[in-house]
Amino acid sequence: MFKNKLYQVSQKYASKWLVLLFDVSIVILTFFLAYFIRYNFKFDFDFEKYLSEIPFVFLAAVISFFIVGTYKGIVRFTGTKDVVNTIIGTNILATILLLTTFLTRRYDFIIPCNISGSVIYIHLLLNILFLISSKFLIKSIYKSIISKIKTKTSVLIYGAGSSGNITYNAITNDIKTNIEVVGFIDDDEGMINKKINMLNVYSLDRIDKDFIKKNNIDEIIISFQNINYHRLLKISSNFLEKSVKVKIVPPVKQWIDGDLQASQIKDVNIEDLLGREPISFKNPVLVDEYSNKVVLITGAAGSIGSEIARNLCNFRYKKLILVDVAESQLYDIQQEFIQNKIENFEIVLADVCSIIRMEQVLKDYRPEIIFHAAAYKHVPLMENNPQEAIKVNVGGTITIAELAVKYSVEKFVMISTDKAVNPTNVMGASKRVAELYIRCLKGVGRTKFITTRFGNVLGSNGSVIPLFKKQIESGGPLTVTHREICRYFMTIPEACSLVLEAAAMGNGGEIFVFDMGESVRIIDLAINMIKLSGLNYPDDIDIKITGLRPGEKICEELLADGENIKPTYHEKIMIAKSKSIDIKLIKYKILDLSNTNLMNQNIEIVSQMKDIVPEYISNNSKFEILDSTNN
Repeated sequence: MFKNKLYQVSQKYASKWLVLLFDVSIVILTFFLAYFIRYNFKFDFDFEKYLSEIPFVFLAAVISFFIVGTYKGIVRFTGTKDVVNTIIGTNILATILLLTTFLTRRYDFIIPCNISGSVIYIHLLLNILFLISSKFLIKSIYKSIISKIKTKTSVLIYGAGSSGNITYNAITNDIKTNIEVVGFIDDDEGMINKKINMLNVYSLDRIDKDFIKKNNIDEIIISFQNINYHRLLKISSNFLEKSVKVKIVPPVKQWIDGDLQASQIKDVNIEDLLGREPISFKNPVLVDEYSNKVVLITGAAGSIGSEIARNLCNFRYKKLILVDVAESQLYDIQQEFIQNKIENFEIVLADVCSIIRMEQVLKDYRPEIIFHAAAYKHVPLMENNPQEAIKVNVGGTITIAELAVKYSVEKFVMISTDKAVNPTNVMGASKRVAELYIRCLKGVGRTKFITTRFGNVLGSNGSVIPLFKKQIESGGPLTVTHREICRYFMTIPEACSLVLEAAAMGNGGEIFVFDMGESVRIIDLAINMIKLSGLNYPDDIDIKITGLRPGEKICEELLADGENIKPTYHEKIMIAKSKSIDIKLIKYKILDLSNTNLMNQNIEIVSQMKDIVPEYISNNSKFEILDSTNN
């Protein structure tokens, strides 16, 4: 047993002793060279004196390398930290030699060491040169042997800044990788046509199919921190179309001990498009807005409501009330909060359409801020069930909004949609009616009513991303309703952070519109998802054009007819300047619509909606007949 333990210890430390022996041997060699150089490359020095000093130099070297731990490094993984440690170690060695020489000359030190100062300094420089270069030489030889066995992968790094250089170093320092960096790509004109690490920096325009074929480019590594999904999607699409694999460097927080490893560079997948941007909650305005407040969220089990709840956990709220009628999803968010040790929250299973139930909730908890995210959002379902759209999207909003006034809620924030703009379907029209009702309550009581309006949310319940993923997993085809259909997209974290920001800046009566970037063609998104899944379109998975669904638009809009925008202090948040309305008349019509809805007469319901929202023109729907009748 003792022998086995001794063998294990020897195996564990054998490589370290070899590295130490190698380093000390270099020191002894460079000590001879230092003498040889000092005496003009002649053997005119006192050889016996030189030999007597070798044991002390040996001992001093061992002590120095033990102090900095250079012997612990694995030579084939030599990197920047090893270089720094080597420089520190050799300087400690030179200091020991200088100090003992001084003590010997001045006080006849017990250990005889009288080395010329010039020899010590030459020795220091030679040690740095030989120790570092020898280790990199060994690493290079090892890497060349390994690379001959493996097939090389030629890559371009997109990003020639600090992140790109870190990526380059991570790749070149990893002897296990078979990646060969052949150049950089950058958008900065000041960087283009220059060299970094002796490699060219190219403009994106230069990287066409001929360039890729000529240089045998296999992969593009995107090396940007905090890249938004719009740009990531655009870059990925560009190279995927050229049949080049796209990889991405992970965010800094995922680096191992603060260092990027080549093994962490992964293929871009659809999850990378679902929210890489870090959301900052350090705005003092937000801290003041939500600290020590009772906040209630309706639709708290949905994609938007639950993310707003998560984001609010960054603030010291007094209590968080999560309301939803979806039992299972509400249970899931409850368990998530419990697991994450989130405190001061209450789960309330309730229907926002129930006046009695919701009044009891507001009476019990007395919320100061309400985020109203509860709504039906599926266009085809609402087109076939307009009575439900009015019941929840309009009736639920009326219930919560009126109770907010009654119980003096400070702020009421309604989550709307771009489908409410010049609506072509029942769902969008119902949200527009809800927006109008909120406008009617401006100045009523002490509650400040605020509306936030944005487009599709990537990864949310009902978005195309989860649908496409399921279709890919089942072998396809992916279904797209129209070749030219396009949508504005935003990630869930970004959308919810902007909701919180807009709510904080709102003074009542505003409709906040978010900058959604450029619209994306759904068919392009589908093709990219197929390619990002490692499959080919149309060979592996095809796309089927199914035709526009009832009420569906080709392209969505963010501003209604007669609306303009004005900026706010936040670059991604604008205020829609709406045309004036007859508040008494609109409010009367909306309440009358809610009463008509109780009779479940779809034609009458939609007809009244069109009267309230004149810009509501049905598209690809059975309700188009009402538009022709009006004309």
